[in-house]
Amino acid sequence: MKSSRYGIVLYLDSEMPYPDLLLAVKGKFEASAHFFDHAEMTVEFVGRTFTKEEEIQVVETIEEAAKVRILCIIDKDGSTEKLHKRVLDESRKELHAKDGMFYKGTLRGRQILESESSIVIIGDIEEGATVVSKGNVVVTGTVYGTVIAGAGGNYEAVIAALHMSPGRLKIGDIRLKPVIGGSYSWARLL
Repeated sequence: MKSSRYGIVLYLDSEMPYPDLLLAVKGKFEASAHFFDHAEMTVEFVGRTFTKEEEIQVVETIEEAAKVRILCIIDKDGSTEKLHKRVLDESRKELHAKDGMFYKGTLRGRQILESESSIVIIGDIEEGATVVSKGNVVVTGTVYGTVIAGAGGNYEAVIAALHMSPGRLKIGDIRLKPVIGGSYSWARLL
């Protein structure tokens, strides 16, 4: 087992009989259940291919043993991986459409986080990182990067942070520009 960008990569023995493999997967995930803490994730299988039925059975075994939710299976085939990523993104939209979402961790340079709803970021947004939300954006740390709230034209959206020293802030098509003294004024983009 190894973590990946979207979830976990599971390295499997291609020679092990399927029933034994299923028991081994169950044991591994039961032993690690405390680590996953009811996470939502993707899974990628390496070293072995499954029939659709076997794949479903392995995913159900992982979900039950580790108390997680597998949103999709990542495939290294580029076109399939894009499809799975789209399914993952759509699944997340459905899960968080009503309540918004939380992101735990610091967004580093070049990382982009997009949300169809409001988002609370428990961490910082570093220079070069971007957050785009159709709802509100609340940051429990410092904003150095770019934050766009109300991306769908919601001018009532709010951007809030413990500290702000952003590269760029926008609500709808309105850009906040810093003025002398560190406060912000509104300026409509042309």
